[in-house]
Amino acid sequence: MKKFLQTLWKDESAQGATEYILMLVIVVGIAMMFKNQIRSIIQGKVDQLGQSIQSVTPE
Repeated sequence: MKKFLQTLWKDESAQGATEYILMLVIVVGIAMMFKNQIRSIIQGKVDQLGQSIQSVTPE
């Protein structure tokens, strides 16, 4: 088991995947921290879009 862990620790082929996973965890964590602010911004933009669509009159 010890030899397996040492080999795994020295193996750098999975380093890129580990970095991507860590970045994903950080992004998800930030999104969870600011989810209310993100939701209100998106809702505001959707409301603006809805109002813009309703103000267009078909000819």
